[in-house]
Amino acid sequence: MPASTDYTPAQRTWQLFRRNKAALAGLAIIIITVLAALLGYLIMPDNTPAANNMSLRLSLKKPGTTFRLLRLRRPEKIDTVNLLTQMLYGQPSPYQDIPITSCHFTNDSVIVQEYVSAEDKPERKAYNIFEVVTGHPPTYKSGQVTVCNSNKHCYTFSINPALYERFRTTIQSENLSTKTFWLGTDIYGRDLLSRLILGARISLSVGLMAVLISLLIGVSIGAIAGYYGGWIDAGLSWLMNILWSLPALLLVIALSFALGKGLWQIFIAVGLSMWVEAARVVRGQVISLKQAEYIEAARALGYTQTRIIIRHILPNIAGPVLVIAASNFASAILLEAGLSFLGFGAQPPVPTWGGMIREHYGYIIMDAAYLAVLPGLAIMLMVYAFNLVTVGLRDAFDIKSQNIRL
Repeated sequence: MPASTDYTPAQRTWQLFRRNKAALAGLAIIIITVLAALLGYLIMPDNTPAANNMSLRLSLKKPGTTFRLLRLRRPEKIDTVNLLTQMLYGQPSPYQDIPITSCHFTNDSVIVQEYVSAEDKPERKAYNIFEVVTGHPPTYKSGQVTVCNSNKHCYTFSINPALYERFRTTIQSENLSTKTFWLGTDIYGRDLLSRLILGARISLSVGLMAVLISLLIGVSIGAIAGYYGGWIDAGLSWLMNILWSLPALLLVIALSFALGKGLWQIFIAVGLSMWVEAARVVRGQVISLKQAEYIEAARALGYTQTRIIIRHILPNIAGPVLVIAASNFASAILLEAGLSFLGFGAQPPVPTWGGMIREHYGYIIMDAAYLAVLPGLAIMLMVYAFNLVTVGLRDAFDIKSQNIRL
C-alpha cells in the first residue's frame, strides 16, 4: 500500500469515504437495489410484462401464502422472447393460472377443486387433458383423437391408455405447479414482491434521468453565472431565486400538466424542477475559483473562456457536484413517489412505489396494512441510503454543508 501522501485525490477521497460505515451501508443498499432493478424480470416470481398477472381469486393473500396452480395453455400463440428482451420487458405467459386445492385424473379429464375464496367452498371443475396441454379442444372420431397446437399443426392419435398416461405425465410435470407469494398479493391478485422489484426500476430510472437533466442545466447555468458575473449573474440569480421559492412538488405537478402523463414526461418534469440546487452550488464554487492563480495563468496563455470553464474549473468542483447529485437523487425518488401517489406518474399497470401506496392506502387501517407499508418502507430505505451516501461524500470531499440542502 502506498503511503498516505502518495494517494491520488480520487484514492484519498475513497479512503475517507470508506471510513464512514453508515455511508458504506447506504452504498451497499443502493448497489443491491440497482442490481435487482437491472435484472428485473429475470429474478421476479412474476415475469410477465409489468408484473401484471392478475388472479382475483388470489387477491389480498398474506405474505408467505402458498397455492397449487393448474396452468391452462392459452389458445393463442405466445412467442418466447430472448434473454435481453425478457430482462427489459418481461415474458408474456402462455398459461392461465387456476388456483386449486386438489386434482385427480379420470380417463381424458383432469378433475380439480378450484379455489374460490377463503369463505367459499372449492368449486369442482373438469378439464380435458388434451386442451390443458395444447390450449385447443380435441376432436374425437372413430377411436382417434385429433389435437392441434398453437402453431395450428394438428396431430391424430389412436385413443389408448398409453396416450392418456403420456398427457397426464405432461400435465403433472408442466401444468401443475406450486407458487409461494413471499410478500403476499395485492387487490388484483398480483405478486407484490415482483411489483416492488419492478417499482425499484421505475424509481431509480426517474432518479437517474432527473439528476442528469438537472446537472446538465444546473452546472451550465451556475458556471455561466459564476464566471461572467455582472448583469448575467444578476439575471440568472434572479431566475434561480424565483424557482427556489416554489415548492418542488407543486412545480413538478405544473410541469406534468404541461407535458402530459407518462414516464418520459416525469423524467423531464422532475429534472427541470431540480436544477436550481446544482446551479447555486456550482455558481458559488466558480466564483471562489475564477480568481485562482492557475485560472489567471490560463487566461494569460490565451485560452478561450469556454475552455477555461470546461477544462480547468469544472473538474475542480467535481466533489460538490457529486454531493448535490446524490442529494438530488433522493429528492427525485421522493418527487416521483409523490407524483405517482397523486396519479401523475407512470400509468397503470406499470408498478411504481407511490402508485402502490395510492392503490392500497385504505388498507392501512384494515388487516392488510403491508400492501401500503412495504412500498413506503422501500421509498424510505432508498431515500435514507442516498442521504447516507450524500453525507459520506460531503465529508470525504470536505465540503461545507451550508450551501447544500440535504
